Amino acid sequence: MSDRASATYSEEGTAPDPREDGDHNTTESSENRPENDHEPTKPRTGADAAIASLDAAGVEHVFGVQGGAIMPVYDALYDAGPAHVTMAHEQSAAHAADAYGQVTGEPGVCMATSGPGATNLITGIADADMDSDPFVALTGQAPTEFVGNDAFQEVDTIGVTRPVTKQNYFASDADTVGSTVSEAVELAGAGRPGPTLVDLPKDVTSAETDSQPEPGKLPDYYEVPDEADDDAVTAAAAAIARAERPLVLSGGGVCKGEASAELRAFANAYELPVVTTMPGIGTFPEDHERCLSWAGMHGTGAANMAISHTDCLVAVGTRFDDRLTGGIDSFAPEAQIVHIDIDPAEMSKNVHADYPLVGDAGSVLEQLQTAMPGAFDAARTDPARYETWAKQCVEWTEEYPMTYSAPDDKPLKPQFVVEAMDEATPADTIVTTGVGQHQMWAAQYWTYREPRCWISSHGLGTMGYGLPAAIGAKTATPDREVVCFEGDGSFLMTLQELSVAVRENLDITVVVLNNEAIGMVRQWQDAFFEKRRMASEYGWMPDFATIADAFGAKGFTLDSYDDVADTLTAAREYNGPAVVDAHIDPEENVFPMVASGGDNSGFALMEEQL
Repeated sequence: MSDRASATYSEEGTAPDPREDGDHNTTESSENRPENDHEPTKPRTGADAAIASLDAAGVEHVFGVQGGAIMPVYDALYDAGPAHVTMAHEQSAAHAADAYGQVTGEPGVCMATSGPGATNLITGIADADMDSDPFVALTGQAPTEFVGNDAFQEVDTIGVTRPVTKQNYFASDADTVGSTVSEAVELAGAGRPGPTLVDLPKDVTSAETDSQPEPGKLPDYYEVPDEADDDAVTAAAAAIARAERPLVLSGGGVCKGEASAELRAFANAYELPVVTTMPGIGTFPEDHERCLSWAGMHGTGAANMAISHTDCLVAVGTRFDDRLTGGIDSFAPEAQIVHIDIDPAEMSKNVHADYPLVGDAGSVLEQLQTAMPGAFDAARTDPARYETWAKQCVEWTEEYPMTYSAPDDKPLKPQFVVEAMDEATPADTIVTTGVGQHQMWAAQYWTYREPRCWISSHGLGTMGYGLPAAIGAKTATPDREVVCFEGDGSFLMTLQELSVAVRENLDITVVVLNNEAIGMVRQWQDAFFEKRRMASEYGWMPDFATIADAFGAKGFTLDSYDDVADTLTAAREYNGPAVVDAHIDPEENVFPMVASGGDNSGFALMEEQL
């Protein structure tokens, strides 16, 4: 059964300025709960059992919004369990948990009440589902006897979330709610990660139970493949050995499977050029001479040329989505496809796999590397034959460099701001983004060297993702620098979460690339709708620096090249959340660009070429 097809119903006066005090973290954790000298007692209610199960699973933080039906679970958090971060909106709680899971590799957890609380989570759950992120949601529900009767704040959470969860559960018994939560956490991170949800009726979480937390167990039907079939691996190795122009495509599954080391070892052993997908950014260091960066609609010219001319594509942990492939008929037209993925449902779903290898990315890459010497011997070939191909790929990087013009007499270019921030920050800085032009510039003009440093919304493309994701990332890794790039349109959707960043004293820097428009929509209108800019230009935007100050953060305004370095430094050095409102060239567009459904080799470098 496919992970993604396995969603099932299971029974079971004046406020003080916070900037004046550098220590105003109010996360509800054991540090600010009442002292409790006695040993922890066994769970008393279904809610206690749920929280004890999170605790036993090693969950350290929960993001959420309090409410009526979830109140017993929150009450259980008062005395024990993970630290809680109260978000301003449930959607943001989901995004924060999603980013937390991406950064740590362990399931991020969020909670919300019934009805609108649960429905507000849906966008975040769908985002985690599309990007295969480890994620758990606990939702309150009306008492069992009222379910189905249109009770106050009642909605069919199970029915609504079934299409966007790996599995969901309706908790029907206080004695089993703990084991249900344990299973949900375990399943979220197993195999191909994804979101799970447990719907918790108020009578179940309020009822007494003497159950103890148990280790999480996977459902009986769920099996996680490890190694691929040996004969299939041998055949794939033979295809690579016969190839003259092999190319590695590293997808998001390499990151989620902790297989970056194995992928680097395989590519380096045979000096193979490497292209990543956008979710796979950082799985292979972008400053390596054989890294061609990421491919697809706004990928580099070198990456798209390599995919278009390879005769053997070794694709690892990718679902071949349309933003990567463009037109399927023109994608890697000369290539034999070796596809490594943990989910058999992805094999030949979008792109035909000539050599499907189902298994854990790291394990299969090790199998493949072990098989290669014999494959070269059998084919009477040598990896030295790839040298000409590797040189060609390097030539493409020189022929299609990522450049832009930045004349002093023109408005600030967003690429310049991204590069300046990259140069100023440590190599392990985590970058989060919203969705739009700013997202593409942040991906194109920042050099990523390690996995789990690039945190963004890919499949669902959720505007407003960046700020709550930065909150989740910083909560997960308080000692690492976190930079959030947002667009003005995207930032407007979740900027209320600045209140959370201030309350939690999270030292994050938000850079708003402000062009007073939904820039990507405007770019498409100019290219494909005869410049009919309907509802894409704002004409006016609030002063984001002033808004930041009003929230208790520190605001900065940036509109000059001369001020870029000093402004970014001041924002980074501020002890707390800072927002840089960077007024950029409103006419700047994202290139290269492949028209939707187009041929990747026919990428445009300017609007006139579309």
